[in-house]
Formats: sequence, structure tokens, C-alpha cells
Amino acid sequence: MMAIVMYTFCICLLLLVVSCDQSSQNKEREEFDISLLKKSNDLQLSGEYEAFMDLNMTYLKKADKMNYQAGKGLCYLNIAGVNVSAGNYEKALFFFNNAEKELKNSKNNYHKALFYNDYSLYFNHLKLYDKAIKCNNNAFYYIHRTANSKIKDKLIPRVYINKGIFFAFKGWMGTSLKSFIKANELENSAYSNCMLAQYYLFTHQLQQAAIYVGKADEKMLSQKTSDVESLWVYFTMGYYYNEINNNNDEAEKNLKKALEINIKTKRTYSTHIAAVYKSLAELYKKKNDGGKAYYYLKNYMEEENRLESARFASMNKTTDDFISEMKTESDWQKSYLPLLIALSIFVLTVSGVYAQRIIKLLQIKKRNLKKETEELKTSVHNKLLQEVIELAKKNDSSFLMKFKELYPDFINSLLIINPDLENSELAFCAMLKLGFSSKEIADYTFVQHRSVQQKKYRIRKRLGIPGEEDIYVFFDNLGK
Repeated sequence: MMAIVMYTFCICLLLLVVSCDQSSQNKEREEFDISLLKKSNDLQLSGEYEAFMDLNMTYLKKADKMNYQAGKGLCYLNIAGVNVSAGNYEKALFFFNNAEKELKNSKNNYHKALFYNDYSLYFNHLKLYDKAIKCNNNAFYYIHRTANSKIKDKLIPRVYINKGIFFAFKGWMGTSLKSFIKANELENSAYSNCMLAQYYLFTHQLQQAAIYVGKADEKMLSQKTSDVESLWVYFTMGYYYNEINNNNDEAEKNLKKALEINIKTKRTYSTHIAAVYKSLAELYKKKNDGGKAYYYLKNYMEEENRLESARFASMNKTTDDFISEMKTESDWQKSYLPLLIALSIFVLTVSGVYAQRIIKLLQIKKRNLKKETEELKTSVHNKLLQEVIELAKKNDSSFLMKFKELYPDFINSLLIINPDLENSELAFCAMLKLGFSSKEIADYTFVQHRSVQQKKYRIRKRLGIPGEEDIYVFFDNLGK
């Protein structure tokens, strides 16, 4: 009887030890998750890329020592997310694949919700919105099966926001708006208010947009927002002021702040900045500042082209991996060869169609950029020309200096012909280049008409212009 009691006691003690050990391990892993996610999020949002990578490499080694596969998966997922933000889609895919393998056997639904949420953003950047929505649905599936916690409460509104973004791109505006409203009810942050403001700006409901622009600004000032959230708020405010057409200075100020944050965060969020460049180009075009409009339009096109190239490279990598995986299957048999060939042709065809679409888009963008460049150059030239003409009419002392900005080669060409020309003679030649008649020059410079005729005669001699050549034609052709 005593032996049975001792045996039962030992079994209970063993179960208690195992239970305590399991509980301790679960607690250690939970602490690992919370610490890693918080520190990674803080560093990523501040653009401290090197520190972010060091942190995740340290936690990767820690997870390996703990024999915690899901922990390794979270590290890979973090690195994948940073690469998506930076537009490094091929590298992002590599780390997503590693994360998926490590998280595959995790019994933690939060892990899987987080994975599918981040993966949905990857597909959104590639403009594969159906796949993004599918991943978003998976994220909802797992998040609703996750135990209540602070990290769950932070993730749910972001999953709703992403749903709103994906459905907006698909043109399902009703579902999109409901998702943004739900997210804002749950989070009510600078970012969630921004997304509602952007929705109303996108649908041209400026009064509604104004409400949420104000709320986003208020939240940014009252809460400690991250750099990337502040970037988004400043961009949204710049976008709003650009749209209402009566506050260009506010639009410029906010868009420039967004650019400053982009530089501060070492362009970790480069995928966000193309829209800022585009808004600045539109703003300066409205302000008739062609030089700056062209500068930002060029930056926008370069950023878009870079991202399109990255998307194309990622598509190619996916295709190559697909074919390679089929070739290396352990149960491969020759009877499957026709299927592989058919699938390979299909995938390559899809890739080819995608490549043609990208090339066509790039060609269209290049043509549009060239057209807008010429329009901007003409606009800048005409504006400066009008300014120079007005200075000439006023006999302003800065006329010659401004004229040199407009026709830099003209003055140099004159000085090559005769290096001894004086400034007064150069200014007179400049007025002839602008096509002013002798009477007009006399009126603007307060001299007699006969004096202008004598000056023309002296200029002919000084520059060696033949008597039979029209002096206006000579100057018109000079310095082009």
C-alpha cells in the first residue's frame, strides 16, 4: 500500500515539474516575442536600420539557443518587412520564405496573423491586390483566434487599415471606407486618422478630408508619434493643402517636412516618398516654378522606375524559384515532364506579359516625362523672358545680369568676337537680341533715336557684322 502511495506521489511530482517547466518555457518565449517585436518596431519606425539588423541577428541567435523556431521566424519576418519598406522586394521574398518555414509549425495564432499581415503588404507593393486581400483574410482568420493581449490590440486596427488600402486599389470604396472607420474606432491615432483623410481626398470629399487632417495633426502633436507616422501626416497635410488650391505655402512646408524625415530615417521608407515627390512637382507647377517642378517630377519618375524594376526582378525570382522547386522534387518522375513544361511555359508567358506591361509603362512614363520636361522648360524660359523684358523697359541696372541667366551663351559669344566690349555695349546687344526697335530702345534708355542708330553702326564695326546682313538676324542666330 505504501509503495502505491509513493508511486502516485512521484508521478504527481513529475507532472508538476513538467508543467512548471512548460509554463516557464512558454513565459520565456512570450517575453522573447514581446521584447523583439517592440524593440524592432521602435528601431524600424525611427529608421535606425543598422541597429535594427543587429537586434534581429542577436535575437536570431538567442532563438536558436532556446530551440525556438517561431522566434527565428519572427526575426526573418522583421527583416522581410524592412526590405519591403525600402523597395528591396527580392530580398524581402527570401526572408518571407524563411519566416514561413520557421512559423509553419507554430501553434501561436498571433505569429501567423502577423506573418500574413506583413505578407499582404508585400503583395500590395507588387500591385498584386488579389493576393494581398487573400493574405489579409488569413490575417483576420488567425487574429480572431488569438488570445486577448496588448500586441493583439495593436495589430487588429492595422489589419483593418490594410484591408481598406487593398480594397481602395480594387475600387471597392464602400468596403474600404468601412475598414478605415473600424480601424480608427479601435486605434484613433495620427496614422488611422490620416488614412481616413486620404480616403476622402482620393474620393474628392474635401470637407470630410479636412476633419481628419485636423485630427491627424492634433494626434501627432499630442502623442509621441514615430518618424514614419509623422512623415505620413505631413504628406497627407501637404496633399490636402495642394488640393484646396489656396494655401501653397502650407502645402510646401508640410511636404518639405516629409522629405526631411525621409532623409533623417536614411530613406528606410523610400516606397512612401514617391508620392511626396509627385505632390511637390504638382505644387511647383501651380506656382509657375518650372525648375523645381521639373526637379521633383524627375525624382518621382526615377523612384517609380526603381520600384517598377524591383517589382519586375521579384517577379522573375518567383518564376525561377517555382521552376527550380519543380525540378528538385524528391518524388520527381519523367511522367511529370509534360506537366512541368506546360507549367513553365505558362509561368514564363505570364512573366513575359508582365515584363511587356512594365516596359510599356516605363516607355509611357518616359514620354510623359519628356513632354512635361519640355513644357516646364518652355514655361521657365517664358517667365524669365518676360521678367528680363520688364527690366529692360524700366532701364533697371539688373537687366544685363538677368539676361545672362536667360541666354548664357550669347554674352560669351559676343566676348569671343570682341573681348573689349563694355557692359553698356553688351546691354545694347542684349536689347537687340530681344528684338527691340530703335525707337523702343530710345524710349527705354532715355536717349534720342539718332543716338541709337549711331550705336548700331558702332556695334556693327566692333563685331564685324557686314553691312548687308540684318543686325537682328545676326543677334537672333548668335548664342543659340
